[in-house]
Amino acid sequence: MPDNHNEEVLIRVRDLVAKYGDTVVLDHVNLDVKRGEIFVILGASGCGKTTLLKHMTGLMPAFSGSIEYSGEDIAKLDEDQLALMQRNIGIAFQSSGLFNSMTVGENVALPLLEYGNVGPQLSDALVRLKLSLVGLANAQHKMPGELSGGMRKRAGLARAIALDPPIIFFDEPSAGLDPIMASGLDDLVLHLKKLLGITFVIVTHELDSIRKVADTVLMLDLGRVIFSGTVEEAERCDVERVRQFFERRADEFITQRNV
Repeated sequence: MPDNHNEEVLIRVRDLVAKYGDTVVLDHVNLDVKRGEIFVILGASGCGKTTLLKHMTGLMPAFSGSIEYSGEDIAKLDEDQLALMQRNIGIAFQSSGLFNSMTVGENVALPLLEYGNVGPQLSDALVRLKLSLVGLANAQHKMPGELSGGMRKRAGLARAIALDPPIIFFDEPSAGLDPIMASGLDDLVLHLKKLLGITFVIVTHELDSIRKVADTVLMLDLGRVIFSGTVEEAERCDVERVRQFFERRADEFITQRNV
């Protein structure tokens, strides 16, 4: 399991409440993401994981509570300030989020050309570097449709790191991948953390990935935090739903949640 000694808080969430209409989706969520760690948000389907990620990236406004990024409450930022903050984060989507009409290289170059203040020649060199970092050195001129699922995830990650953000949000990285490809993606996340010092916030329910990469895990159930700590602490936790999750008693877990 990875080790993290850096205690600087990069993201601080306090009493976050999120609603869809009258339905409370997140109920007074509190968490700290420390710089340089891999922070994993886990839980069963429908527990609020992706909603939490959308709020932490400023894609959805909170009903109440606060989210601070490097000490700034994002709810108090105006539109331009929020856009500037979002340029300092990378988001790797579950579906990779690549534009199918553009080459892999053109996809990775998009944030560089739009926000990076670099010309085409430097952009091309940076694209090659980012693709090399994720193991896709020869994929620059391929179309997304020519790539396997695992390669598309890596290409999406290359685009997410294009502007050298200090933090990457990764939504369900292992979804749709076979165990070998999923393990390779886990290795890549660990490599980028070590090489570039990137902080990762990963939404997943894949136990193998959680055990392999997580420094800190936060478990949600029905929109509430029921556990926060290390994987080792989660394995020893006496909260029944946490035990069910880590013991892979999925049917019982879901039945008790009436999903």
